[in-house]
Amino acid sequence: MDDTEILHRIQQLVDEEHALMQQHTTTADLSEEQHARMRAVEVSLDQCWDLLRQRRARRQAGLNPDEAKVRDAQTVEHYLQ
Repeated sequence: MDDTEILHRIQQLVDEEHALMQQHTTTADLSEEQHARMRAVEVSLDQCWDLLRQRRARRQAGLNPDEAKVRDAQTVEHYLQ
């Protein structure tokens, strides 16, 4: 996946997250499935942003950005902000 594809995927996930948030504000609560999907979207967004940062860092260091790998959810969810 190149940077453009990652950014496109991020936008898709953000759109889905906003739709779920909109449902939450209109219906006052989300179903269990919707809550689970919201969490999955959040994790996927973190993974995409991490992959994009890896690619940019590798490029800046003169390395091949295509060698960046998607990190598992456990890793990206435990980064300190």
